[in-house]
Amino acid sequence: MTQPRLAIKKDMPRVLELIQELATYEKEPHAVEVTIDDLENDGFGTNPKFTCFVLELENSIEGIALVYPRYSTWKGEVLHLEDLIISEKSRGKGLGTLLLDAVVKYGKEKGVKRICWEVLDWNESAIEFYQKKGANVMRDWDVVQLDEAGINNYLNQL
Repeated sequence: MTQPRLAIKKDMPRVLELIQELATYEKEPHAVEVTIDDLENDGFGTNPKFTCFVLELENSIEGIALVYPRYSTWKGEVLHLEDLIISEKSRGKGLGTLLLDAVVKYGKEKGVKRICWEVLDWNESAIEFYQKKGANVMRDWDVVQLDEAGINNYLNQL
């Protein structure tokens, strides 16, 4: 089986397709606002905002892992795994393990103190996968967000 590689700009149309597939799987098919241009500009400009690994099967990208740096007030530099996506038709073939391996190796090379990510509480297969890999699924934490409308509403109240 082929190993993950760093994504290149021309991979972004397929990366966006997988992002959309994940949004559909997570029951939010209309939530994706990012565009191919966004991915190309944000990932491959002079100051890339993310690093993306891709994994191909039979000359088609069937999995991605997108990460970016964060800073923890408790730990220092950490790595955030935004998404690990395997196409539905390619699940169960070990691609997730290969991509997670690449992310962990990358984090180790960068010297980060932690790698973190979120998982939906109903995605038991993903939770089981991460726990088998030694990840601590912290069920006593809630994700807190302000979306664009929430940001605007917040600022309008100032």
